[in-house]
Amino acid sequence: MHPAPSVIIFTTFSGIGFGLLFWLGLDPSPPTGTIGFTFFFIAFALAVGGLISSTFHLGRPERAWRALTQWRTSWLSREGICAIAALMIMGLHAIVYIFLGIQIALLGWIGALLSLATVYTTSMIYAQLATIPRWNTTLTSVLFLCLSVAGGALLSGRVKVALAFLCVAGATQIIWWKRGDNAFKNSGSNLGTATALGSIGTVRSVAHPHTAPNYLMREFIFLVGRKHAQKLRIISFALMIILPIVLLVTPFSHISVVLAILSHLVGVAVSRWLFFAEAEHTVGLYYGMR
Repeated sequence: MHPAPSVIIFTTFSGIGFGLLFWLGLDPSPPTGTIGFTFFFIAFALAVGGLISSTFHLGRPERAWRALTQWRTSWLSREGICAIAALMIMGLHAIVYIFLGIQIALLGWIGALLSLATVYTTSMIYAQLATIPRWNTTLTSVLFLCLSVAGGALLSGRVKVALAFLCVAGATQIIWWKRGDNAFKNSGSNLGTATALGSIGTVRSVAHPHTAPNYLMREFIFLVGRKHAQKLRIISFALMIILPIVLLVTPFSHISVVLAILSHLVGVAVSRWLFFAEAEHTVGLYYGMR
């Protein structure tokens, strides 16, 4: 699929933002004063900024609010509701704690769970799509959650926790890539199943359905060279997992933690570019490009 910058920014920044909110909500003694305000500000800036960026990919952004009415059937709608609820609860938790000095543990726990639920609903927007076999797996949700929690732990300074979740996220990413490379082939989809003509013989395309590129071809058929993809995977994994771990196991310093966070963010962004660029939509079968 076409890797739109707005969606890459959305999934990268909102994921780590809600991950930080998760840890701030669970913390029995979260930071106070200016430091506490800074942590909550960073978390909200990342989460809200990511959500806002996602609307730039919509044809009519002013109608985005209507998606909230379809929560019974739409994961996008559930994501919006969870995000609003998480931000409201965590906002109240931050105000009560930072400005009034009152910590309500239950409020933080609810906000933390809603933050994780937001990341999960985001992942399910993609994981539910049977038309994209690479995404259509529980591992997609596991990967999103692991990276969110790991990134949040990094931002909150939980070095040991971050190390553990980075290792889990790295293993999940490798498994996800390995499975995804054969997912389209193993799905059984081909030109015969796409046209429902496979039962009467071998189906082949003698001409493209359209004489000029159209919306489907622009959005759902994006081809990235295998060698190019492999190089980007190595870069992504090195920046997202390996370099942060190396920086965290070296003697502690604020500079190394900051570099680990920046490296992780860039690595996740590259991984998300690949997440979309390598996604083979079955509509490509009609155009003989799968």
